[in-house]
Amino acid sequence: MKVRTSLLTGAVCAALVFLNLAGCKKSPPANVAATVNNKIITYAELEKSYKTQFPSPDQHSNDDQIAIQKLEVLRVLIDNEIMLQRAEKLSLMAVDSDVDAKFNEFKAPLTQEELQKWLTDHNMTVEDWKAQKRRDLSIQKLFNKEITSHISITDKDVADFYNANKASFNLAEPLIHMAQILVTPIQDPNVRNLKSDKALSEDAAKKKILAIERRLRQGQDFAMVAQNYSEDPTTALNGGDMGFIPESALDRDKVDPELRRAALELDPGQFSKIIHTQEGYRILKVISREPAGQRELTDPRVQQDIREALINRKDQLLRAAYYEVARSESKLVNYFAEKIAHSYGKTK
Repeated sequence: MKVRTSLLTGAVCAALVFLNLAGCKKSPPANVAATVNNKIITYAELEKSYKTQFPSPDQHSNDDQIAIQKLEVLRVLIDNEIMLQRAEKLSLMAVDSDVDAKFNEFKAPLTQEELQKWLTDHNMTVEDWKAQKRRDLSIQKLFNKEITSHISITDKDVADFYNANKASFNLAEPLIHMAQILVTPIQDPNVRNLKSDKALSEDAAKKKILAIERRLRQGQDFAMVAQNYSEDPTTALNGGDMGFIPESALDRDKVDPELRRAALELDPGQFSKIIHTQEGYRILKVISREPAGQRELTDPRVQQDIREALINRKDQLLRAAYYEVARSESKLVNYFAEKIAHSYGKTK
């Protein structure tokens, strides 16, 4: 009981802190999980979204863990609804041609059988996929207008950052800029790639990595393939980019010999054969190599790296603030969180 109490306390508190619980004393409407400015999010929508994000729940998951996951899924649905309402108000909703173009791009490398299997595995129809993509594109258009378009990084900003962090551009040893594609048979709800594609067995993982290798050998862009199919939660959406890795980090006692050999022997632009490791199957790519020594501000790559870092940092800050302001300006009621909280209060 203590474990259940601890888990639920954290999840419920997180859900209740950011939501306006005005109207808690009223009986919640039937089948309504939450409302956003009087727009209803039903339990049916919540369940459907949950099954899409967790198509194969861990067999060992208990009711408390599932409730925690559903609270998080509902929070995302609420945030998306807030942003969609803003996008609609600003006439930024994605149009049919935007959605159709993305769907054609998504299905292009797939056979009809593969497409149907993907949809079935994710508990979706084509209409569901397009509806989700329309929401995603609309929210991205909103962010581009309200946030990204307002970010400006000057040459002085770049120079100031360089001068303040000059020591960090003095490389004590050679660095290798690497990217990877990872496929594992391990169920992991944190996996996020553009196609929401996850291998769920050893056999499926082998088939998937072989298909990925074929795509790469046919000339498809490594970063795009990684974004679409890699199962590494930390690098997939960045095109598999692992950043710059010091050669010392490839110590033979710390790294799989095949990974080490590939990192040290591949020329920039080349990718490795399939490498089987304890975590699963990997394909590495060496993007570039940096010799030891001071990297100067006059180096275009240094300027680009700094500019991208400053843009990303500012973008993350502004998005976080934008979400908080949008929530505070919205009328939100999370009936699902209330239901759990009230049930928990009775059993405490």
